[in-house]
Amino acid sequence: MNETYDQSKERVDYLFNTGLKIIQSSDLFPFSLDSVLLSRFVYVPIQKGKLVDLCSGNGVIPFLLSERTKGKITGVEVQPEVCALAERGAVLNHLEDQINFICADAKNIDKQIGRGTCDVVTCNPPYFSVDAARDIKLNRHLAIARHELLITLADVLFISSRLLKPGGKFALVHRPERLVDILEGMRAQGIEPKRVQYVHPHRHKPANIVLVEGTRGGKPGLSVLPPIVVYHADGRYTEDVWPES
Repeated sequence: MNETYDQSKERVDYLFNTGLKIIQSSDLFPFSLDSVLLSRFVYVPIQKGKLVDLCSGNGVIPFLLSERTKGKITGVEVQPEVCALAERGAVLNHLEDQINFICADAKNIDKQIGRGTCDVVTCNPPYFSVDAARDIKLNRHLAIARHELLITLADVLFISSRLLKPGGKFALVHRPERLVDILEGMRAQGIEPKRVQYVHPHRHKPANIVLVEGTRGGKPGLSVLPPIVVYHADGRYTEDVWPES
């Protein structure tokens, strides 16, 4: 897994149904609908605040959050090639005064950002375990993005708790089969689960994504939001995903 990054494979895409642009590469993990949904789901302070996005990739969540808040946003990404895309994307979108990116291991990022200083922490983490990665032939960048090679769910919950102020919000997107681990892990780190929303690919299909938000030091009480259905039967996005203007 020592591939040389080929910059010639980069492209600039529009970011879903926004005027924002994002720099992507066929060699690196592309942004997904999961990140778009998380950026819409999470609570954010409108006028100010300190927000951190862990496992930030090429910057999709920070860019989308910038449309909902005037707060300062930091993205944390461990892979230098991927972080460079995010940094250049911030410049491309004229967001460098609001968004910055740190190329670092998220497990120790409280030393740079500050413990107990954040209003919001988000994360679209790797979904799959190291065991699941053993027989999958991926390039290094894709393997790190998809599998818990460098950071685990437990790591994400631990560092998020350290970063958050009392009353701060944590939100992540993951697979429903990990929901019990997520809820138990959040409580173990002092983040009380408060909101859950399931995402179904089609109306009569089981959920394949779950969105979860919690409050550091919050009181017990979990709300389950109405589900999101992604596609109509004919393959078009539903209004849950792509609202009509």
